[in-house]
Amino acid sequence: MIQQETYLNVADNSGARKIQCIRVLGNRGRYAHVGDVIVA
Repeated sequence: MIQQETYLNVADNSGARKIQCIRVLGNRGRYAHVGDVIVA
């Protein structure tokens, strides 16, 4: 599960190495799962 303030390793070629989850979008509540949209 991913929640606010969680640090994530980036697995693409954007150049970023780590990001931090700022907000979980949608009505799923506090936690995001694989495939959900977050603001980083």
